[in-house]
Amino acid sequence: MDNGDGIEGFSMGNTASEGEKTANEITIWAWDKAFNVAALETAKEAYQKQNPDLKINIIEYAQADIIQKLNTGLNSGTSSGLPNIVLIEDYRAQSFLNAYPDAFKDMSSTIKASDFAEYKLGPTAFDGKQYGVPFDSGVTGLYYRTDLLEQAGYKAADLQDITWDDYIKIGKDVKAKTGKDLITLDPNDLGLIRMMIQSAGSWYSKEDGKTPDLAGNAALKEAFVTYKAMMDANIVKLNSDWSQFVAAFNNGDVATIPTGNWITPSVRQEASQSGKWAVAPLPKMAGQSNSVHASNLGGSSWYVMNNVAGADQAADFMGKTFGSDKQLYQDLLNNIGAIGTYKPAAEGEAFDKADEFFGGQKVFADFAKWTQEIPSVNYGINTYAIEDILVVEMQNFLNGKAIDDVLADAQKQAETQLH
Repeated sequence: MDNGDGIEGFSMGNTASEGEKTANEITIWAWDKAFNVAALETAKEAYQKQNPDLKINIIEYAQADIIQKLNTGLNSGTSSGLPNIVLIEDYRAQSFLNAYPDAFKDMSSTIKASDFAEYKLGPTAFDGKQYGVPFDSGVTGLYYRTDLLEQAGYKAADLQDITWDDYIKIGKDVKAKTGKDLITLDPNDLGLIRMMIQSAGSWYSKEDGKTPDLAGNAALKEAFVTYKAMMDANIVKLNSDWSQFVAAFNNGDVATIPTGNWITPSVRQEASQSGKWAVAPLPKMAGQSNSVHASNLGGSSWYVMNNVAGADQAADFMGKTFGSDKQLYQDLLNNIGAIGTYKPAAEGEAFDKADEFFGGQKVFADFAKWTQEIPSVNYGINTYAIEDILVVEMQNFLNGKAIDDVLADAQKQAETQLH
């Protein structure tokens, strides 16, 4: 992970006084105002009803800036300028916990780990200790336009137990009947590959989270072959950034979006499509007997910094909000559309609402059910470093390089670059 050289952030804004906090004040870093920061504001309001004396500062940074500031601060060996609580993406958590285990507070006795979705525990624990407080679910689904699928002769029942091979066939029919592409993909983001392989309990690295597992990885090989089959079928609309990704479905250019549930607010923003969307289970991999119709894309968890004044207060805040407050999770769902991974909250009334935008489907209840079915994998410490290699090799594969050579070369590069 690149530590960057952006030290300037420590002499600006809120950070100068953060190392001098009293125990009656805590600071939290998170990204995404509409989602994570909004969730923190909701939790803060709930907590301060019972604990009005604790001042809670919520600071929004871009995720890349948080990573850079964390690395810079932790590398310096001083806690000055670091927050009490920080949001870290699950794909990145193990790299921080491996490198700086003493920097994070052990939350094993503050929260009950077994109350959270099992697949969230691997990324958030280290050396037998539970450090992270699991937050949002990146549980995936197959969002689809019911009207476009019907024009191609498909009903909801036809999408309930399909493979990616079936999905491609459907895409060809949709393209022939409607002229629309099936899916939009960014060649520099292999999120689709990550969803596929996790559905089969596989990842880019072995169970130790460090050893690259590319050559001979049957799930990864099938995922690559499936990706190429989609491209060859001429059912993919390419995009190069988030705004183009969202525009593809808001503009009605694609019939499906297999992705994480956090896309729901972006789908909803095109009000003219209300009633024309539904969500089916994710397709599974035909050649992997352990592949299921559930996977994950993204998702993050909260971490308390151990050596910053106010660590106990920060742990108490986390324990009494995201760690145990069932009503908080109902509020997050109702107000933000954020699906947590706290199992006792997965059966409240907010999950049971029929959603007219999705044709009356109880989409949150479906996502909550699928969350419990997501296979657990160790994301390890090199997810994005390995993906950088695979992005290049995917283009080589699409251009005719043999799949076994593609994965063997990726394996060699990973072993050379990641010591």
